[in-house]
Amino acid sequence: MYADDLKLYTVIETKADVSRLQNEINAIYCWSKLWQMEISISKTFVMTVGGRLLSFRDYNYLLNCSNLSWVTSTRDLGVTFDSDLSFTQHVNTIVSTASIRANLLHRCFVSGDRNLLLKAFIVFVRPVLEYCSSVWSPRFLRDAEAVESVQRHFTKRLHGLGDKDYNTRLEILKLESLELRRLRADLVFTYKIYFGLIDVDFSDFYIKLSNNNTRGHPYRLFTPQSHNDTRRGFFSVRVLNAWNGLPESTTDFSTLSRFRRSISTDYLVKHSRIGLAH
Repeated sequence: MYADDLKLYTVIETKADVSRLQNEINAIYCWSKLWQMEISISKTFVMTVGGRLLSFRDYNYLLNCSNLSWVTSTRDLGVTFDSDLSFTQHVNTIVSTASIRANLLHRCFVSGDRNLLLKAFIVFVRPVLEYCSSVWSPRFLRDAEAVESVQRHFTKRLHGLGDKDYNTRLEILKLESLELRRLRADLVFTYKIYFGLIDVDFSDFYIKLSNNNTRGHPYRLFTPQSHNDTRRGFFSVRVLNAWNGLPESTTDFSTLSRFRRSISTDYLVKHSRIGLAH
């Protein structure tokens, strides 16, 4: 439950699981009637995550004798989740929103002052492209390039940078690519989970290596086998290579702020998938 929003979820593997979920929906409806808190049927729906057991999608769940509609995506706290967890729909949404804002900045600031436009981009556009990135960070290269294209096109329109390639523009502006910033955010979030700086269960995300006597830093994590792209793209799996490969000689794990500063851009570039030459 979050404010006036409630989600009920379970693993569906058998018909008994379907019946159990329906019973829970009935219980929620009885609770809402008891406390006189009406549930909006039009805003209540069912979504399946994952591709297994598609036959169960034909089941009609009921709320007060009304059929609940099936959807393939839903927006939750600003992030659009789709049934295959590709987050392509979310990427398309934020790229569209951020592109409109970026174009408005070029129209509104008639002076063309590079520093002023850059500050406006950092404040009004970049947060749209980075909010909750550890949840939705692109699994597909095309989506990663779509997100990057917003900053790529914006910087190309800045005064005196139109004839420079993207990497040169970033160096002049002292910026990192959005991909590298997402990777840094993943590593920082992993640090917070590992050292208990946020209230989540460590075992839900990671397994510590039982033998850390081999070469590398002492906080390395076990890398599980992933048999599908969805699992490999999940936060706690995709970050493992970058986390386990952090150089012991330069990475400072003593505090969060020191850890963040010790992650070099050159190291992040080694894990980049996007070319920066355009």
